[in-house]
Amino acid sequence: MPFLLTTPAFAPGGEIPREYTCDGSDISPPLSWSGIPAGTASLVLVVEDPDAPGGVFGHWAAYDIPPDSPGLAAGYHAGRPAAGPGIGLREARNDFGRLGYGGPCPPPGGGVHHYHFVLMALNRPNIGLSPAPSASEVLRLAQPYVIGRVELVGTYRR
Repeated sequence: MPFLLTTPAFAPGGEIPREYTCDGSDISPPLSWSGIPAGTASLVLVVEDPDAPGGVFGHWAAYDIPPDSPGLAAGYHAGRPAAGPGIGLREARNDFGRLGYGGPCPPPGGGVHHYHFVLMALNRPNIGLSPAPSASEVLRLAQPYVIGRVELVGTYRR
């Protein structure tokens, strides 16, 4: 079975609905995954915008996700982080400087931006991060342990 990342919120390459952006409720879309590679001890989810004017912009990094998790419900945002007892994952600071998800928010008139939702399967249960790491730190420290990677891209423009 192939490693897959999907959402009912938008088609691959399609427009991300306003609800999941800074122009709407600014909550994370629902995400589902399947086909987790054998040997996976944890998952890392990163959302980035490589079209940002200052370079790649980190919108979300969730890590230490249990490998038996089938996905994440909609609704995570900087004011309601997913981290906590019983949740089974942790979140980093996004490039807005807040913990949790920060939705697409490109500059007005800046054209279409592509948001890459990247799910990585790691062969370690955790990656030994400092408290409140940045999204880029999560991505950098996860790289040596990646045994599988899948990506879903959505677009948004203002």
